[in-house]
Amino acid sequence: MLKRIFIVAAGAVCGILLATAVTRWSPAWSLWPNRDLTRDTAYFRKVLDLVAQNYVHPQDADYDKLTLAALEGMLKSLDPHSEFMRAPAYRELKEEMDGRFGGIGVQVERRDGRVTVIAPIADTPGERAGIQRGDQIVKVDGESIEKLGMDGVVDRLRGRPGTKVVVTLFRPSNKQTLDVRITREIIRVESVRDTHLLGDGIGYIQLVQFSERTGTEFKKALEQLRAQGARALVLDLRNNPGGLLDAAVDVAEPFFRPGELVVYTQGRTPDSRQDLRAGAGAADLRLPIAVLVNAGTASAAEVVTGALKDTGRAVVVGERTFGKGSVQTVFQLQNGEALRLTTALYYTPSGISIQEKGIEPQISVPVSLEDEAKLRLQRLRRDLTDPKDFAARFGFEPIADQPLQTAIDVLKGTGLFDQRARAAAGAAAR
Repeated sequence: MLKRIFIVAAGAVCGILLATAVTRWSPAWSLWPNRDLTRDTAYFRKVLDLVAQNYVHPQDADYDKLTLAALEGMLKSLDPHSEFMRAPAYRELKEEMDGRFGGIGVQVERRDGRVTVIAPIADTPGERAGIQRGDQIVKVDGESIEKLGMDGVVDRLRGRPGTKVVVTLFRPSNKQTLDVRITREIIRVESVRDTHLLGDGIGYIQLVQFSERTGTEFKKALEQLRAQGARALVLDLRNNPGGLLDAAVDVAEPFFRPGELVVYTQGRTPDSRQDLRAGAGAADLRLPIAVLVNAGTASAAEVVTGALKDTGRAVVVGERTFGKGSVQTVFQLQNGEALRLTTALYYTPSGISIQEKGIEPQISVPVSLEDEAKLRLQRLRRDLTDPKDFAARFGFEPIADQPLQTAIDVLKGTGLFDQRARAAAGAAAR
């Protein structure tokens, strides 16, 4: 039984979640003696002695510094998500999982050697400053981050609320380099960003993350829409970077039967499989569902998308998702340090791995990065209902949300089919 499992979207989160995929917590580890280990440990110690005793700058080559650097390099060589975490980084990870910290509110990972933005979090300084998915962070406060590990990048971007940071970005879409000045804030992200009726009995829920409260918030929003007459649902997971795996199961639960498989993880041995199933409160609701996704939909959001698509409970509309499906186990070490190691992958109910593949929508609706930025701003500022006021404020008139409109059209078609089927069944009964 997993004590606590997290899914995160990428290598690190600058003011939100530390991201990779699923993270398990483990209080201890064991090392079994063997000849290879003994031989290689002796070799490592020999090299350590040589460097510590002969390097020209002795202050940079004491045993502690060299050992920590070696551990960091060893884990970094495995994959982008495994890492040795020094005490401050591990402490920050635990704080971030509690959902309150100072930062700018973007999710990033190291991709092809570059620190790349997966997505800015809704209504955070990063989003308001105009940071876009795909942007590459090259400097922080004028200093290059090229040689920094992800922990170092996070340290530079985080800070006390109210302090300012200048982030230099390279935007591949137009080959521009931008300096963005951002004021850090305490990041508090509500999971349910928006809930309303779209008309024709179609409800809309936008989820921006998966936290400890997401399941409760989502179920409350769903019941509110049903009470208002919703007979179908658009679930908007665009630019949702993930969060807690338990929350993903909670969100899927109303549409599954009690005990039904939602997702499972599989490690290197056959007996390492862990099944996560809908709980006793699962309702098996038969609402027509359309799930909106894009390249910023990651990890826990992909678990929900994959489970609903896999079991035929939803139509997926938009763009291929990010493709984060690896499991990290966090081993607590001495001195407040920790080891985060990739130990498994997670799979949809039918056994499909999302890792580095993502989820292909049944209905593809590509959106340019420019239009995506506009749509994100429109979703953020629904209070500006007059197009002229919106254009005066932001320099462009609102554009059509084509993925959303496509999802609505799909659900309307489903509703029409259901109506005709019920009418035919009633006529046959008479």
